[in-house]
Amino acid sequence: MIGRLSGRIDHRGPDHVLLDVQGVGYVVTCSERTLAALPGVGEAASLYTELLVREDLLQLFGFLSLQEREWYRLLTSVQGVGAKAALAILGALGEEGTSRAIALGDWSAVKAAQGVGPKIAQRVVNELKEKAPQVMALGAGGPPPASASGALVEPIGAAAPPALAVQAAPGRAAAQAEALSALVNLGYGHGEAAAAIAGAAGEGAEETPALIRAALRALAPRG
Repeated sequence: MIGRLSGRIDHRGPDHVLLDVQGVGYVVTCSERTLAALPGVGEAASLYTELLVREDLLQLFGFLSLQEREWYRLLTSVQGVGAKAALAILGALGEEGTSRAIALGDWSAVKAAQGVGPKIAQRVVNELKEKAPQVMALGAGGPPPASASGALVEPIGAAAPPALAVQAAPGRAAAQAEALSALVNLGYGHGEAAAAIAGAAGEGAEETPALIRAALRALAPRG
């Protein structure tokens, strides 16, 4: 199983790159968003990969992060969602946008991806909604992700606001920090995200996915 490739981009196609890894060229299919974020021909690049194996086909798909790859795996596990549709969703929404849409049940955002109809979009949300916090936790605590334009998401401040200034065991504090990172990376304000996580912790949530799930419910628009 090929899980990650690092090398030099030898060629860029409309839906793939040819990655030279120590003299061996790998054709790696990527979403539009991932392709846009990769450097130019001749430059170094690294991609997490997923190998599709069929009787008449071996095809590598490339992703910028483990979170993006995990969403691809989950999306293709939904009946009616193949590799093309999964890449279309990730290309349209990105990994953070996919997390937000599915976690909040926003199937209309998923439907905006090319080739994805309303029935498939609703099925994606219904089947994967409970798994979204676990995927979001994969990206928590790391460096701020880059958007397709290369702009960085606003970093998290070093000091915790009063909403998170609670006495917590080291493990719980780490989980709260990871959940805060995931929500801020989704675009929520630091203060509102911290308050939602503090509320979730007060209700008994301890692990990162549970904190994210409860905080998203609190942050969901009402009306």
